[in-house]
Formats: sequence, structure tokens, C-alpha cells
Amino acid sequence: MTPPPLGRPRNKDGPVFDPALDDTELAGARDALARGRWTEARDLLHATGEDWDRRGHRLVVLAEGPASSAWAREWQLAEPDSADAAALLACATVFRAIRGQEIAEVARAACLTAARMAPADPTPWLGVLVLARRTGTDDERVRAFDQVRARHPEHHHAHHLMAACLAEHQTGDHDDPLHEVYDFASWAAEQAPADSPLAVLPVVAHAERYRVLARAGIEPRDPARSGHWATRRARQVLKAAFDWWLEWDVDDATAHPRRKVDLNYLAHAKLHEGRPAEAAALLTRIGPHATHAPWAYPDRDPRKAFLAARRAALGSA
Repeated sequence: MTPPPLGRPRNKDGPVFDPALDDTELAGARDALARGRWTEARDLLHATGEDWDRRGHRLVVLAEGPASSAWAREWQLAEPDSADAAALLACATVFRAIRGQEIAEVARAACLTAARMAPADPTPWLGVLVLARRTGTDDERVRAFDQVRARHPEHHHAHHLMAACLAEHQTGDHDDPLHEVYDFASWAAEQAPADSPLAVLPVVAHAERYRVLARAGIEPRDPARSGHWATRRARQVLKAAFDWWLEWDVDDATAHPRRKVDLNYLAHAKLHEGRPAEAAALLTRIGPHATHAPWAYPDRDPRKAFLAARRAALGSA
């Protein structure tokens, strides 16, 4: 029997916790790269062009593989002037550093090299931000985020990373309704164009705060027992995000490459707000493309949590 492609589940009816989401071209190039065929990644990145959110999404997914740095280096040896090869090598080196297989400064230097080769590209700076998220200081994270935003003000992944970072600033034994992560998310949503998925960022910020509060023992570790999504502020945020989705949702080749990430956050929030019908609509749109965050928050099995959500909202797993 032929085995399934790398990164694909054997159970076709179950949730697919694949960071490629519904980008089948990316999944194919990622699987080819794992087998040493880097030309598919080259062609994919060339076709992506200056769609910065899609480029960032694709480079991060390609770079996460354990053998990606080796094959990116092979590509760079063959095409030393390729900014795409340099960006892939930089991002792959970042993930090696996160796994403890490389020195963080080496990864940062690789990102800066890639940034010099393509000054307009925010992706090498996204790599710096991913690295700083795990190994850097608050100042380093802010500087990296500012570099990304200077090149692409609506960068989806960078805003999610900053929301996660800011949410971890905790003082006292309660949630501050004026916490900086809420202000950051509201500011970003207001600054973005009307059709930008950053409209959902306040929901992301709310989930990230729950993660921090639950791990600190301030909120119940079972989100179903938490009132975190029932406050007045939370309900306002959720209504605005759901209304945005109803107006702007698309599911075709023009859709945002990380839209399934937003839908997972919104479905998770709607379920715990106590609105299963709205959660059901979102889960239907998500299909099998589940994401670890926020279903894993604070320390849950994301697959079990996602299947439980589908049973609660749709009556089936």
C-alpha cells in the first residue's frame, strides 16, 4: 500500500493539524523538499511573488521540516544569488535554533543576510521575530515587529506573534481589561483596511490572554468552565469579528492564506461564549483544517478539544 504524503493524516475524515492549512501547492512542495527535491519550493516561491502574507506563510511551513536547512543550503550552493534560497535557509536556521540545534545568533545572522538580499521582503524579519519570540527580549521582539510592519503593515503572522508575546505580560492575580495586548489588537484592527483579517486579532488577543491566565491559575484550565469569553468586552469583540467574517468571508484562490487560523480562533471563542450555532457555521467552514492554537490552550490535547467542539456544535466528530 502506498503511504500517505508527508504531513498528511491517515484518517481523511479527522482534523488535519497541518500548518500548510489548505494550501495544497505548499503541502506538495514541503513534502518534496523533505525528500531533497528543492526545485518545487523554488518554483512555488517564485510564483508567490510579493504576496507577503502568502510568502511568509509558505516559507515558515517549508522551513519547519527537520531537513529543510540542509536542502536550502544545497539550493543556495546551486543558486547563490537567489533571495528565495537565502530566505528559506534563514527561516530553517531559525527553527533549528528553536529546537536547540543551532546558536540563536547564527540564525539571526542568516535572517539579516537574507534581508540584505531582498530589502523589501518582510519575511527575513518575520524569521527574526519568530526567533525573538522564543529566545529574545521584549525590545528585540518589538524591533523585529517594527521591521516587518514597515514593509507590510498588515502582516498577519507578525501580528499574531506580537499578540502572543504581549499577552504574556502579567502582573497581579486578575485579568486587566485595559491590558496592553487588548489595546494592541484593537489598534491593529482599526488601522487595517476594512477587508483585512486583522479584524479578528482582538479575538486572538483574548485567547492568548486566556492561555496565560489559565497557566497562572487565574482562570480555570478547562475553557468551558471559564467566564473569559462572557465579559462585556469579550462579547463586543466577538460580535465585531463574527460580523466581519459574515461580510468578508471568501473560500477561493483569492482568500487570505492564513484565514483558517482566524476561523479556528473565532470558532473556539464562539463555542466558549455559549453560541454553538455560530460556532457550527465556523467549524463547517474550517472543515478538517484545525490548528493547534487555540484548541490546545492552556495545555489540552488539541485533537480531542477540536473533536469535542465539533460534537458540541455540530452533533458529530
